[in-house]
Amino acid sequence: MAETSRTARSTLRERTRAAMREEVIEIAFQLFAEQGFDKTTVEQIATEAGLSRTTFFRYFGSKEELILGKMSEFGPRIVAALAARPADERPWEALRRSFDVITEPAADDPRSFVNLMRLLNDACALMTRQWEKTQGWHSLLVPEIAHRLGGDSESPGELRAHALVGSAMSCLDAATDAWTTGGGATPLSELLDEAMGVLVEPAV
Repeated sequence: MAETSRTARSTLRERTRAAMREEVIEIAFQLFAEQGFDKTTVEQIATEAGLSRTTFFRYFGSKEELILGKMSEFGPRIVAALAARPADERPWEALRRSFDVITEPAADDPRSFVNLMRLLNDACALMTRQWEKTQGWHSLLVPEIAHRLGGDSESPGELRAHALVGSAMSCLDAATDAWTTGGGATPLSELLDEAMGVLVEPAV
């Protein structure tokens, strides 16, 4: 009974923490939209959220984390979506469908997603860190594609897997850039289909 009570309290704390993080992120994005990322300070965000500066840093390591935290969530979800695709599906198509994890939220709430991408584009430091994170996505996706190609991490299939994943990520970047520039007028899914359709997957 005591263990159950401790687990319940822990779960409640986690939910409370998650809710607070979401509230602070929402407030921060409003300030970013009004003032720009660089001109918005941690102190302003904390004040608007009713927090002290010290408390803010209990939830977020930096101002950048407010934005990048959202982006970092996508990597494991894309990998999970890829792993769930039919085993006999061609790797290129499986990669495309795994990116629905990104295109579907973009379709549901295009304005927020466009604003997110514009924030990344407007801040060089954020762009650098986002590039680092997407490289992490790459390393997560390669083993799954290598497996689909009938190889493993020590086989020549890894080279092909790296090439396929790198190409798919470049297509996603190109589609996202075009979508952001166009203000979300054309669905991101259509732009991604067009970008990935330019490349023909080699026969496997």
